[in-house]
Parts: sequence; C-alpha cells; structure tokens
Amino acid sequence: MGKQESYGVNLWIIVIPTRKEAFMSVLKEFRDFAVKGNVIDLAVGVIIGGAFGKIVDSLVNDIVMPVISSLLGGHIDFTNLFIVLGNVPEGIPRTFDALKKAGIPIFAYGNFITISINFILLAFVIFQMVKVVNKIRVMDAPPAPPTPEDIVLLREIRDNLKNNLK
Repeated sequence: MGKQESYGVNLWIIVIPTRKEAFMSVLKEFRDFAVKGNVIDLAVGVIIGGAFGKIVDSLVNDIVMPVISSLLGGHIDFTNLFIVLGNVPEGIPRTFDALKKAGIPIFAYGNFITISINFILLAFVIFQMVKVVNKIRVMDAPPAPPTPEDIVLLREIRDNLKNNLK
C-alpha cells in the first residue's frame, strides 16, 4: 500500500478511543452482570455443591457400601467389578487400578454402580433439603391480607342471588 495523505485528520485518534469506549462498555456490562445477586448465588451454590459431593462420596464409600457389602455376605467393592476387553500382558495384576494405569480397555460396570448410588443418594438428600426449605418458606410467609369489606359484601350479594334463583 502506498502512503495515504491525512489532510490534517488522523483517523487512528478517532478509532482508538472508540475501541477503548466499546471495551469499557463491555467491561461495565460484565461487571453489572457479575455483581447481580443471581450470579453470586449460583457461584456459592456451585462451591457448596462441590463440597457436598465429597460428603456424599464419603457417605457412599465409607458408610453405605460397607453395609451393602456385609448384607451381601462379604467384602464387596463395586469399583473392582469389571470385564477386561483387551489382552492383559504378563506381569500386570488383574485389578481395576493396575489395568486402568496400563491402558487396557475394561468395561467398568462396578464403577458405574458406585457412581449411580452416589447420584441417587445425592438426589435424595437434595430433595429432602428442598422440602425443608419449602416448609420454612411457608412458615415464614406473611399471612394473607384480610379481604376488603366491599369484596366480602359483593360475595354475600352473589351468594344471596344464587340462593334466590334456586
């Protein structure tokens, strides 16, 4: 490209502030969005949910699974239930962790069972928490305002008219 003549007007002076203003406008919109209560509530919920997931994992692995194992007559670890889909080389133990580490394809249905139990327990606990929160909301809700006298009078007139038409 050849040299352009500016005729005394530098277009970059006009373009750069426009880009800066657009960037600042987007930045302001993002700040307004991020500071809204819903986004902050969502962030807190995600953080608490992550911590709660660890509690449910511990509940399943440390409390529920040992009880299920003893009820089924022995030490059953669902995570070690799998079917080997490939050839296992000599010297590699036939355990879930060793086969996974060696990159041998396995059908890990036991791990799926454990994760499914985690999900069911987590969903049940969250359902119970929502029930409790809804009960608290109903208890804390202000009582309905009394019905205005003119509405009560109109209802009485309506009821009398219905009775007289019968």
